[in-house]
Amino acid sequence: MSGPISAPPAPGRAPSYAAFGLRAEAEPLAPGLHIVATPIGNLKDISFRALSTLAAADAVLAEDTRTSKTLLAHYGIATPLLPYHEHNAAQMRPKIMDKLRQGGKLALISDAGTPLVSDPGYKLVAEVVAEGLPVTGIPGPSAVLAALVLAGLPTDRFFFEGFLPPKSAARKARLTELAAIPGTLVFFESPRRLAEMLADAAAVLGARSGAVARELTKYYENVRRGALAELAAHYAEAEEARGEIVVVIGPPDASAVATAAQGDTLDEALRAALAKVSLKEAVAQVAAASGQPRRVVYARALELTRTP
Repeated sequence: MSGPISAPPAPGRAPSYAAFGLRAEAEPLAPGLHIVATPIGNLKDISFRALSTLAAADAVLAEDTRTSKTLLAHYGIATPLLPYHEHNAAQMRPKIMDKLRQGGKLALISDAGTPLVSDPGYKLVAEVVAEGLPVTGIPGPSAVLAALVLAGLPTDRFFFEGFLPPKSAARKARLTELAAIPGTLVFFESPRRLAEMLADAAAVLGARSGAVARELTKYYENVRRGALAELAAHYAEAEEARGEIVVVIGPPDASAVATAAQGDTLDEALRAALAKVSLKEAVAQVAAASGQPRRVVYARALELTRTP
């Protein structure tokens, strides 16, 4: 299915889509690459503009054509689907670029939500932009934003990390690097690693509040809120969570960050960190928060651990 880009519908047959039991003719589409957000679960969450764009495009570039086929069929859209994912991107990009140079109209979608968020589409967009070809965004659903607004945590500043490393040591190291970010943290996570990830987050980040959002916009949508340690304990004992999962973690206490950043409170910051994590992790966390050289923080940490 990675052959030439398919031609648009035959002349005389205007592209269209169906909604609310009615068929509507798609509006003319300008040439270029159109980045289209699609539902993350509930098919009703798509916009009319997105439907019109998908119907009027020459082809739809999809991360998984099997998943996307369901969406297009639901709205009576006959636009050809072509796979574009991390395994065939290098082979497909030259063909896509050729089509765009010729004035083609292509839509890019992901399995669900907004493209380029934890998927390979950014490389294609970067190449299109570099050549000065048109790129249009059709905004819509996003699991990141949906979870953020449901979490009950600060939304004025947030950092999206995506998936953390699967192994605990690497995961803790990355969480240590993220610890001083003065904003809410948002992660994707696998159901089978959820309890371990939350336990590591509690160990590294301390007594922060968090939320676990599952199956957003779907029938079994669920959001559990609480302290990280409480969430970790719950999912360690509960039946394995299912579906797509977004974890939201509140920001560090502003006064604690400010205190850790002052050189004369290095000992207090180290003692607080050493009470929760290993020496190595405490050094990395305090060095990141204070801006002091790691070797200086490490030397002081050794002195503190040797003091009775």
